[in-house]
Amino acid sequence: MTDDAITLHPIGTIATPFQTLDACPRNGRQPDPPPQCRVRLLPEFAQGLRSLDGFGHLILLYWLHRVRAPKLLFTPPFDTEERGVFATRSPARPNPIGLSVVAFDGFDGPDTLLVRYLDCLDGTPLLDVKPYLPSTDAEPDARMGWLGPHRTR
Repeated sequence: MTDDAITLHPIGTIATPFQTLDACPRNGRQPDPPPQCRVRLLPEFAQGLRSLDGFGHLILLYWLHRVRAPKLLFTPPFDTEERGVFATRSPARPNPIGLSVVAFDGFDGPDTLLVRYLDCLDGTPLLDVKPYLPSTDAEPDARMGWLGPHRTR
């Protein structure tokens, strides 16, 4: 490792109906139907949204600002075996960066995106927005490791 510091600056804020960690869904596909959320960019980044119209889904990267202390090993709530954090989607990570593929429902003004399938708290800092490209982002043959259908304990 080097001594170079990595500095991240939020480009906006995410508005969701989830006010507490307990209320926040474990993944964005819950609850059903998913609530519509708003992603508002800071004014200086709004021009970067140009040409997003027409995309059906986006990738959002965000900072899990209210995450608990990182844990390298823990037992997921739906499992009985201890797992390493990098083999899970736990938010309690050394760098609490969240990632969601969201449905993009359009714009609410020049700086606000309307999206569904988010799993973060209201007020979460937004780090980046990328278009989801099914031709390169989807891996239909990907294996699911310990979460797969043929897992052994």
